[in-house]
Amino acid sequence: MKNTPHTLITGGASGLGLGLGLRLLKRGEHVSVLDLAISDSVRAQLDQAASAGGGRWEYFQTDITKPAMLEQSFNAAIGQLGPASQVINSAGIINNQSFDKLNPDDFRRVIEVNLFGSFNVAKAAIPRLEKNGRLVFLASMAGLISNYGYTAYGTSKFGVVGLATTLRYEYAHLGLNVCCVCPPEVDTPMVKHERTPGNADPVSLALKDLAGTLNVNEACDAMLNGIDSNQFLIVPGLRSKATLLLARHSPGLFFTFLNFNISRLVRKYKE
Repeated sequence: MKNTPHTLITGGASGLGLGLGLRLLKRGEHVSVLDLAISDSVRAQLDQAASAGGGRWEYFQTDITKPAMLEQSFNAAIGQLGPASQVINSAGIINNQSFDKLNPDDFRRVIEVNLFGSFNVAKAAIPRLEKNGRLVFLASMAGLISNYGYTAYGTSKFGVVGLATTLRYEYAHLGLNVCCVCPPEVDTPMVKHERTPGNADPVSLALKDLAGTLNVNEACDAMLNGIDSNQFLIVPGLRSKATLLLARHSPGLFFTFLNFNISRLVRKYKE
């Protein structure tokens, strides 16, 4: 008898990780939610989704910057809900400060969580995934083209894209599927916090407005479609795809466009 698919999701108690987990539960799969904490309201959402689809879920407290704790959580999750068919690393933090304002400790913390955390998740996941399993990294459009004010965040997400690319080379011939999701700005709690006055560089936020924002539902639907079909690079949203196409095929024109807008916005907000 075939096992029910079981997905472990780091950062699964909020934002995109939660959105993906709810969708998997609604189609009858099992989901392990790995996060620092989980609220009662999120528990209720997960219970409702599991009831609707017939899946099961469990919460396991973990910190992706702590490899031993992460491995213990993976073992506990597999022990309770069965073999891991898929691991999604959705945990991450953001920092929106220009280079001149960024201190080394803040830079180091973003790299520790977003990049070293992704490495730790991969180390825990790969030996425990079923044959033909799937490892999914949630990177960002910032890992492909970055943004003003994203010295720390952009650097970390470029690293995640590089890590996913290398693991794809090393493990595809062994049957492991690797996906790298690079969404634009999505209206998650993390982004709401970023957009709270005083938390981000105004030039950066204005540039992000040019690219537009996806809601969680449309982002998660597009992401899950790409994951299910084992696409490697998944970029949700038509405007995001168009932006990436311009950046890759006309880099000079793309930089000229950005530089014009940055100059205009710096005059508006900083002079």
